[in-house]
Amino acid sequence: MTGESDTTTLAPAGGVMAGAAGENHRSLVKVTVNLTPRAVDALDAACTRSRDTKTDTINRALVVYNLVLELVERGGGCLTLQNPDGGLERVHLL
Repeated sequence: MTGESDTTTLAPAGGVMAGAAGENHRSLVKVTVNLTPRAVDALDAACTRSRDTKTDTINRALVVYNLVLELVERGGGCLTLQNPDGGLERVHLL
C-alpha cells in the first residue's frame, strides 16, 4: 500500500489482538443473515481455501470490509497495492 510505513495487521480469524486499537472484551453476538447464492459460493470457496469455519471466515470478512472502507475514506475511493514484484496496482472502489 502507499504511504510511508502504512501497514495493517489483522487479528487471527475469530480472535482479538492483544493491545489492538479499540480492543474490547465483549461476548459473542449471534446474528442471522440471508446470503445470496453468490455470497454462499464466495463463503464456501473462502472456507475451502482458508480451511477456516464459516464463522471465522465471516468474522474475518467483516474486519477486512471495515478496513477497506477505512482505506477508501482515506484514499478518496482509490487503493494502491504493491505486488510482491514491486509493481503497483491501483484499485478504484465505487
